Amino acid sequence: MGVGKTTVGRLLADRLGVGFRDTDADIVEQAGKPVADIFLDDGEPHFRALEREAVRSAVETHAGVLALGGGAVMADETRALLTGRPVAFLEMEVGEAVRRVGLDAPRPLLAINPRQQWRTLMEERRPLYTEVARAVVPTGGRTPEQVADDVLDALELRKA
Repeated sequence: MGVGKTTVGRLLADRLGVGFRDTDADIVEQAGKPVADIFLDDGEPHFRALEREAVRSAVETHAGVLALGGGAVMADETRALLTGRPVAFLEMEVGEAVRRVGLDAPRPLLAINPRQQWRTLMEERRPLYTEVARAVVPTGGRTPEQVADDVLDALELRKA
């Protein structure tokens, strides 16, 4: 959450000369409402079902850079789809997350005690992120351009 997946993803797509796709944007388009409203109106299980389908569709049909929502890796089928692909985990610390996301942003999973919720989510998700990622790239105190450069280097994707 707030790590810069979309910003860095767009930079990577531009540098690689490919398209960019964000599965959260796909979900919003399909549902016709923001992610926060899906959580509140329909519940997290419904959102996660939409997310699994959005990721499956994107992996099967999109040949460019793909940004996944932060909880997508919780699904076994999503992790299976990512196996063997050039996946980067963009990592940041809680202080940076709070600075970027803020405490009043419309993030349903951070509605109560955001710092503790973020820590809990990361403790749960970090092992899954590192399971599917070929590279872990820190983002704290760095520009999106620097992060994109590190992703290209770590995944050995630079064009000659």
